[in-house]
Amino acid sequence: MQQRISFVLDGKLTTIDFFSEANYTPTTTALNYLRSLPGHRGVKEGCAEGDCGACTVVLAELATDNKLTYKAVNSCLLFLPQLHGKALLTVENLKTKNGALHPVQQALIETHGSQCGFCTPGFVMSLYALYQNKTSYTRSDAEEALAGNLCRCTGYRPILQAAEKVLKTNAGATQEEENHLITLLRTIPKESLSIRSNGQFYYSASSMGELLDIRKKYPDAVLVNGSTDTALRVTKQFENLPAIIDASNVKELNFHRKEARRLTIGAGVTIQELKDLARKDFPALYDICRVFGSQQIRQVATLGGNLGTASPIGDLLPVLIAYDGTVVLKSVKSERRVALDSFILGYRKADIQKNEIIYAVELPIPDKKVYIQSYKISKRREVDISTVNGAFRLELNGNCEVQRIKLVYGGMAETTKRATQTEAFLTGKDWNYGNVQAARKILLSEFNPIDDARSGAKFRRIVAANLLLKLWNDISRKKAQEGG
Repeated sequence: MQQRISFVLDGKLTTIDFFSEANYTPTTTALNYLRSLPGHRGVKEGCAEGDCGACTVVLAELATDNKLTYKAVNSCLLFLPQLHGKALLTVENLKTKNGALHPVQQALIETHGSQCGFCTPGFVMSLYALYQNKTSYTRSDAEEALAGNLCRCTGYRPILQAAEKVLKTNAGATQEEENHLITLLRTIPKESLSIRSNGQFYYSASSMGELLDIRKKYPDAVLVNGSTDTALRVTKQFENLPAIIDASNVKELNFHRKEARRLTIGAGVTIQELKDLARKDFPALYDICRVFGSQQIRQVATLGGNLGTASPIGDLLPVLIAYDGTVVLKSVKSERRVALDSFILGYRKADIQKNEIIYAVELPIPDKKVYIQSYKISKRREVDISTVNGAFRLELNGNCEVQRIKLVYGGMAETTKRATQTEAFLTGKDWNYGNVQAARKILLSEFNPIDDARSGAKFRRIVAANLLLKLWNDISRKKAQEGG
């Protein structure tokens, strides 16, 4: 068990001992750490909440095959202990030994992809992560990777041109560079972290047993598994979090298992990994993961972390309810299962006991005759919080009558909620335009949403009702394609 963290920066092993280092605490962000160093001012703070990408850096870590994987992440949402055992790469690390620019940087120059330059290092690092992973990419892949980077003056066309140009011929890192990083990373012990500094306690467990034991010992500690939401309490609300338990290094939480007609997904699976897992059997979950934050956030945020926030506008909960999901909870002495339908007890309050952790989510694979759709309404397609989101499940009998229906909404109440009155009205009726229009009228008065900075209550009601009509249109289109 260690009091200090070790990671690679500038091609060298770097160690921070929180006991003797007064300038940094366990909740110092990687962004603020880098900005405190004289040679790493390329990383910028644009928003301090993961919305702009100006702070993007790349983390390289050893995969199970002993090869490096590169992930672009928001340094403003990353606490220093999360760097332990990884290589931190910034725009200053891209130049070659003879001082030449990296191919990504050169491509941006040649396509005139930079103007004021404030956002440019972030764009460079997002493209650098793609380049280093040595995989072929399409323009759509480049657009997805850059969706978390905002530019306010250059425009995105030349930046995407640079991406297409450099990714066509990318060679990735040289073997010499990678071997050097791998050698350094292998010297870092894989122990748990137990850090006490400046009145804070930060524990990063390395096994399930340790995690459950420390959860029992410190039931009031903030439990994180990615911390992209918890970090905002520090960067935006300036909270002092006295105790944090970090589950992100517990390998037993990062798994998935497919058995017959069920997929079990560990709480430590990132949203980016979840997106890829969902593509075939859970297309509505894939759709919502695709617009969850940005790639920088998806590569750190986890399934368990998102559910644990119990946010009324969380992207995942409505669609997981529509898929009849069950959450698996574990403590030192017990394991229990809770249907996600009844998991949320109130505003930001979930059915998790103080000594429990979210272990996994179980999703039954639906029959192909079951229609499940998910929708997210927000001011931006990516990197935005939902104004309203909805996930709907429809099962019809042979006479095209509604046998079962779930209409699950976020952003319409203090918790994620089902439109039970509208569901009851539609159940047993013909699935036709007239009945859907009648159901819309019920929906308009079923919820009592609030007015806030994102929208007014009236808009939310209209959107919720219109999403039901969109469901009708989308299912009609699918039935036509199926010949039904």
